[in-house]
This record gives sequence, structure tokens and C-alpha cells, in this order.
Amino acid sequence: MRSEASIMHLDLDAFFASVEQRDKPSLRGKPVIVGGLGRRGVVSTASYEARVFGVHSAMPMHEARRLAPHAAFLSGRFGKYRATSAIVMGILREISPLVEPLSLDEAFVDLAAGADPPEFAPPALTRFGIELKQRVREATGGIVASLGIGSSKFIAKLATELGKPDGCHLVEPGTEVETIAPLAVGVIPGVGPVTRDKLARLGVRTVADLQQRSLAELNRELGQAHGTGLHHLAFARDDRAVDPERESKSISVEDTFETDIADRAELRRIAERHARLVARRVGEQGLFARTVAIKVRRPDFSTVTRARTLRGATDRAEVIIGQAHALLDGLDLADGVRLLGVGVSGFSESAQEELFDLGTPTAGAEPEATQQTDWADPEPRRAPSLRPGADVRHREHGDGWVWGAGLGRVTVRFETALTGPGPVRTFAEDDPDLELLPD
Repeated sequence: MRSEASIMHLDLDAFFASVEQRDKPSLRGKPVIVGGLGRRGVVSTASYEARVFGVHSAMPMHEARRLAPHAAFLSGRFGKYRATSAIVMGILREISPLVEPLSLDEAFVDLAAGADPPEFAPPALTRFGIELKQRVREATGGIVASLGIGSSKFIAKLATELGKPDGCHLVEPGTEVETIAPLAVGVIPGVGPVTRDKLARLGVRTVADLQQRSLAELNRELGQAHGTGLHHLAFARDDRAVDPERESKSISVEDTFETDIADRAELRRIAERHARLVARRVGEQGLFARTVAIKVRRPDFSTVTRARTLRGATDRAEVIIGQAHALLDGLDLADGVRLLGVGVSGFSESAQEELFDLGTPTAGAEPEATQQTDWADPEPRRAPSLRPGADVRHREHGDGWVWGAGLGRVTVRFETALTGPGPVRTFAEDDPDLELLPD
């Protein structure tokens, strides 16, 4: 345990939806839901205005439409989200070289590692956090961040949750145990539904209840590693370091289909498209990957992952495609596929490919059954289409975004982040004056 509150956690509130509200003035203060808009789509992010109706992330999109039928449903613009995230992460790296991104909208920062660390007295830290929130808001055009500061990663992240939304919460050193004691045991990392049910059978529902249980009892019920870990966290003992290498553990692209696909040739084409997108992102980050993985979800929702580690590292699309195809060919797909993903991991900053390696599997190299990527931040495939939320430009009317499309027509609201709410007009989808802009 650190003696000072020198670890900060930052979370951009309702990030995807907030970026959409920033760039679309007519949606500010209104419910906005971002995610897959198809029959099998799920919610990625819901604005706080949408959460009032019970909408939350990972909810099926059809359920979100039932709960909030008048919300704006948008398919998302990952290019805009990545660009905004890069601005925020850049600000954090000016504070400290030790920044651990958890996703596009979330990161830990080791404040003590900076060249000019803030004062760790509570009033000074609170002022520092408020000033940082304002700096993020100004640099991103209005995106709101919540901050938590504490003596460990566990406490800093918990502090963020206690202060949301738009909060800046400090847990002072020495108060950690009393702060977490009355909270539900689910606030502890690693306590999911299964563990929560096991603990409930022991009469454990709050962290205070967990503090009353012996280490031997927890180890007997949960296993030594898990039980010991929870026992430590129940007393706020967490010595995990902020890991700046966390940012690039894996890169993946996946897609959930409107209807199950059983045609192997079609699945190979989709895998190739995913692999090319993955290779592009690997190249953009100046990385090379050693492991290629695929993820397949069947109609019964069972999920299979397969991975193969190369003898060298690559950023070549043809290598990733070859490995993805080989892994896919090894699976029984007769019942169809609901979701298909391709990912890479095991990064290095230099290529180590074998001479004459054409991307085909090497003799004797069996696919690994265990998942090598964490699929933590997949970028769903986005076909270039006039989907709701997409940016467009009209030769006469200027810049706007797709309000809706169908039956050969597209409705556009002409506004930008700088214009204020704008007018709505409808065009034919093939109008030569209407241009789809990149994310």
C-alpha cells in the first residue's frame, strides 16, 4: 500500500454517446444510444439521458428500442472515438510516463512517476483533479471525465465510480478500509455472478461481511489464488503497478451477423476482410504481432477461440489472412456462425518474420485451443454505408450526418459541432451530390 494517494483513474463519461452529442448539437441533452443497429445488435454506450429509461451497455438493441423508443440510435464512428481518446491519453502522458489505458475511454495514471508530480495533500489533489477535468473538457470540445484518486488501482477505480458522473473523488490514505466496508461485495475486482453466489452462501453480501471471513474459509470455498486475492482486496491491499504496456495487448475486429452464416467461402471472405482491418491497425501503431486468433460464436451462443503463434512477428495482411483461414478451416461450421472475429496479440516493435514465410501454417504447428487475445476492445466491422450517425457532405448544403436511411432514401441533418442544431433534408441514396465522409 502506498502512503499517499498517488494513483489516478480516469473514465470518460458515456464516451461514445458523448462524442456523438458533442458533434451533433440537436442530440445534446437527449437520449443517445450507440451500438449495433441490426436485429442482433447490442448497446455499446448509452448516454445518461438514455440510462434514465433503463438502457445500459451490453443490452440487446431491440430491448433498448423498447425501453427508449424516442432515443437517437446510432451505429458509431470509431475513427472519431479513437481520435478523441488520443487527445486525452496525450494529456495524461504529459502528467506521467506511466499511463495504463484500459480502453479508449479509461486509464490509470501513476502520479508519483511524473517529472513534476502534484502535491499529495488532499486539498491540492482535489484542485489538481478539477483542473485536469477542465483541461480534458477544453481539449476535446466538451467531453466530460470522471476522476478517482487513491493509494492503489483498486481504490482509484472505486473512487471514480463513487463520484460518477462528472466527479472528482479522492479516497484519503488511511480511510480505505472504512470506505469500502459498507459497499456490496461486487465492487471488488474478480467478484462476478458466480463468485457472488458462492459468497452469498457464506452470508457475505458486503465488503464488511467479507472482512469477517477467515482466509482459510475463503480459500476452501473459492480456491487458494482467488480466495487470497479477495482477502487482500477486502482490506484494500493492492500493490499492482500501473503498467504502460497494457495499451497494446491485442487488436481485434469482429462482426455479429443478421442471420447465421454456414457458407464456408463467405466466412473465409469475412475473415479476410477482418484480417485486413486488423493488419491496418497493427501497421498504424507501428507494431508486429506474433499470435493470430479467431473467435467464432455458434447459433447456440457457445463461443470457440483458436490461436496460432508464429515463429516470428508480422504486420502483413497476407500472413494474418493465411493464419485466420487455416484456423477457420479447422472448425466444424455446419450449424452456422453467429459471430466471427479475427485478432492478433504478442506484439513487438520489430519484424521477425521467417525468410520465405508466405503466411501458410508451418508443418506440425497445431492451433492452440486457448484464447491468446483478450478481445477487450474489438472494433466491429463497419461497412462504408449511409448508416445512422455517419458523417456526410452535400455539395449544396454542406456537412451533416445521417438521421435515417431506407427504401432508397437518406435523411440528413445538416449540422456540426460548431454550427448549432441544423435543418433536416431527404435525398435519394444515390444522389451524386451526397458524399459519405470517413469516420
